[in-house]
Amino acid sequence: MSDTAPLRRALADRLENAGVLVTPAWRAAVEAVPREKFLNPGVFLPVDGDRWRPVTPSGTDPAEWEEIAYREESLTTQLDGHLTADQVSDLVSGSPTSSSTTPVTVLGMIEHLDVADGHRVLEIGTGTGYSSALMCHRLGADNVTTVEVDPEVAERADVALESAGFSTWTVTGDGLLGHPRRAPYDRVIATCAVRRIPHAWVRQTKPGGTILTTLGSWGYGTALAKVTVGEDGTAEGQIIDRSSFMQARSQAIVPVTGDLSARTAYRDSEREAKLPPTILTGWMPAFLAQLSAPGAQLVRAATADGTQLLFLFDPERESFAEFVAENDVWTVRQGGPVALWDDIERALIAWQDSGCPDITDVQLRVTKASHTYWIGGSPELRWEHPLA
Repeated sequence: MSDTAPLRRALADRLENAGVLVTPAWRAAVEAVPREKFLNPGVFLPVDGDRWRPVTPSGTDPAEWEEIAYREESLTTQLDGHLTADQVSDLVSGSPTSSSTTPVTVLGMIEHLDVADGHRVLEIGTGTGYSSALMCHRLGADNVTTVEVDPEVAERADVALESAGFSTWTVTGDGLLGHPRRAPYDRVIATCAVRRIPHAWVRQTKPGGTILTTLGSWGYGTALAKVTVGEDGTAEGQIIDRSSFMQARSQAIVPVTGDLSARTAYRDSEREAKLPPTILTGWMPAFLAQLSAPGAQLVRAATADGTQLLFLFDPERESFAEFVAENDVWTVRQGGPVALWDDIERALIAWQDSGCPDITDVQLRVTKASHTYWIGGSPELRWEHPLA
């Protein structure tokens, strides 16, 4: 295989021109770490029909493989928690469970960490190990601990890291916990999305240290949170950007399946919706929906005749909202102990009345007992999520 140094420099140039890569030390890491080493045994490329085409380095022209490796996109490396590209030869279906995240996202997050020489970093979600290698190059392998819940993924990452010249602390186990012998850390970064920041992360971060993670459980409408840990064991900060990552497996939601009509058979109320539920296709409204009803899932379906259906379900609270459109008027039917759409709609109206503030206006505070989010001083734009 040819030397990919020119491709690495070209990637660094593109990231720099995009305003993502701003620190010389991180540029040096991008130029030094070969991304192709972190894609073995192969990747799955999406094709029409929600299927995947397996591509392996051994079965692909070297120039094509290198072109794939340096694309500015996420590359899926595992489906359904077990399937890798070397195990199949034809198109397959499945849900991505591990990937090499797009370099734009990886470097954007790493730059937000604001690391300094000598900092010790805990990474939650090793994945392919590419981001681990970048941090090892910048900080030294002894200062990086990375945690991966999937033993097979961790093993492949370890092999890739060693092949790239790094031998760091890789921990296999619960992705919500760090390595007690290495705590406390100056920085904690999660390369997966969580519904809430585990207090274990706060405990393992030095006062004044930073935790950076994606918050949210939907496939979109999720947010990059940056909080600073205080002397009292709490953490406070804000949402600094939009972000999208695969869910941490320990916090991943279970998709709603089965007979949806049976789930919505017994409703308690029916009324005209003040806002169309299609507003939830927007990133900020989707994030607000998750703040207002943190257990809710937005579900789309269709009848046999092609009629599109839209629902909100909260399985934990056994509540639902069903939406029906007729002549551009939406009716919402709700059932269960919680009126999901009432809570979400109230927050969306308050958000609109406040001038539609951006996702970066959301503040948050993390304690052992709860997560609190707020925008400005409006009581309608304040949410407290108790931790069970």
